[in-house]
Amino acid sequence: MSDARAYLALCTHTHLFPGARCRLQDLPHPAAFATAPEPIEVYLSFSDGTATAAALHTGSPAGPTLAVAAYTTAAGTPIDDSTWAVKGIAQKEDDVELTIGTPNRA
Repeated sequence: MSDARAYLALCTHTHLFPGARCRLQDLPHPAAFATAPEPIEVYLSFSDGTATAAALHTGSPAGPTLAVAAYTTAAGTPIDDSTWAVKGIAQKEDDVELTIGTPNRA
């Protein structure tokens, strides 16, 4: 992941799973981003207070993906690095909500 500005994303749970939601904060133009998302660096903040780096990729023919760095939950559960399909990107008030799809397995 690069040194570009990372946008905070508040996640509703302690980890990602199909259907999980994360809200991107402080995007300069949330409506435009929701309509035509661009690749960005993300800082995922989970409900248990843990956090990790991630990157939203948009160039895939299969649709956007979220590449997430490994981290450990507050309960001590290690979560390996992973890449997830993003099945929804929608403006929610001043934020943009990502709805997580299935994990991309190698």
